[in-house]
Amino acid sequence: MQLINLIETTLSGMGYELVDLERGPRGLLQVFIDFAPPHDEERNIAVEDCERVTHQLVHVLTVENIDYERLEVSSPGLDRPLKKLADYVRFAGHEALVKLRRPMPQVHNRKSFQGILHAPDGDSLKLEFESNEGPAMLDFTLADVDKARLVPKVDFRSRKA
Repeated sequence: MQLINLIETTLSGMGYELVDLERGPRGLLQVFIDFAPPHDEERNIAVEDCERVTHQLVHVLTVENIDYERLEVSSPGLDRPLKKLADYVRFAGHEALVKLRRPMPQVHNRKSFQGILHAPDGDSLKLEFESNEGPAMLDFTLADVDKARLVPKVDFRSRKA
């Protein structure tokens, strides 16, 4: 079984989803997790979640004889990457920064856009953004995306003391 499938299967059984997986230098394996949908959007990944997943993954990776030196499990952060079509569905209505692989001639050869995600229509993704001419809609596919991340929104006034 491929490493990514092994980790996704393990996380899924625990109520989490794999957001991203990176192999770093000197045997570092970084796993970024979030709660599997549907979940309370107000609840974020805590240290205890990372600890629980780490314990389970260490066991699974040992049994499956996966080569790594260090394992880091963490939340994807406030600027969560958008990797899968399901991410665009889940975060429709949220602000995102999308960087495309190639410039879009219809929008003055821009590659980078910041705006509001709209619910995908099949494989077609949409981002409403401000252009020089006013509000505009960018139509793109997952294959067009180089990187996409949510724009962090933090309201310090609503924090409990």
